[in-house]
Amino acid sequence: MSSSAKIAYARVSTDDQNLDRQLETLKAYCPDKIFTDHLSGKNLERPGFQQMMDYVREGDIIYVASMDRMARNLDDLLAITKRLQSKGITVHFLKENICLNPGTETSSMSKLIMSIMGAVAEFERSLIRERQREGILLAKARGVYKGRKPIDPDKMQEARKLIDEGFTKTKVCEKLHISRQTLYKYLKQSA
Repeated sequence: MSSSAKIAYARVSTDDQNLDRQLETLKAYCPDKIFTDHLSGKNLERPGFQQMMDYVREGDIIYVASMDRMARNLDDLLAITKRLQSKGITVHFLKENICLNPGTETSSMSKLIMSIMGAVAEFERSLIRERQREGILLAKARGVYKGRKPIDPDKMQEARKLIDEGFTKTKVCEKLHISRQTLYKYLKQSA
């Protein structure tokens, strides 16, 4: 029987953001392996997340700085934690101080707290998006909104070349540090 491993997972939404605060918190738990992502949590197709899911084994413990680093919405969070527990893996959310152990029914209180915290995080995210939209509309009305920087044509030509060479779109996005939305928008425009 193999010994259990301590795994840490950290995520920020963009390359501009920094993982240091999360990693400092997680290192206190002496993880054997750390997986990271610089991608939005709105989908589960994150390389670090997928590598972690493939890596973990029964008896392992996953430490995550907070629930919103694991998933962006409540449905994904509940599905992920249930999947991990069914594989015999413990999930510990440090900020919320919630530990979900495998093989035992998650206590009603832990489920309630996790559901409430996840719903609050999802609600906060929707408020941020709403305020962002309102701010953009006000800036446009004042004539000061410039929008996003245009897509770099050289980068998009490189993307097209990589796709033609057989790279997956996910790999192209990782290699060029662009979002999938940006790539698909470019591909649609250039079609």
